[in-house]
Amino acid sequence: MTLSKSLKLSLSSLLLVSAFTVSSAQTAAAPQISIGNGAKNWITVEGVVRDDSTLTFSEVQIDGNGWLVIHPFEGGAPNGDKYVASTYLEDGSNPNVNIKVHKGLETGEMFIVMLHRDVNENKVLDFVFVDDRNVMDTAVFEGSTMIGHAIPAP
Repeated sequence: MTLSKSLKLSLSSLLLVSAFTVSSAQTAAAPQISIGNGAKNWITVEGVVRDDSTLTFSEVQIDGNGWLVIHPFEGGAPNGDKYVASTYLEDGSNPNVNIKVHKGLETGEMFIVMLHRDVNENKVLDFVFVDDRNVMDTAVFEGSTMIGHAIPAP
């Protein structure tokens, strides 16, 4: 192999590695959002109890005052543009949290239960959109994990 051909192959390899590195860095810069529990905020979804249209969660932990909110599924997908239930939570551990769903609730019906921060500390759920995706009392995140769960109604 000539030096020229060898140099061209090395440059080609370097460009491929550089392109991969840039592509990987761009992917790493925009992490995928997931839902679940965090280290400081969580919702215990095992053993949720239902009494008519009221659901009881055995424990909800929130770092700061906020809200437990339920969003409906519509057409097989969650609809975060509306909510069907909310209840105020104080900073820390909240045992036996009751939340009344303000619509019919069928056994097995899917919904999203999640935490929202009471940003202005007025004890009123400010579910007013401030941009295309976010409401004033914002969703609670830990890193790229939104504190919430998709679960069926008991």
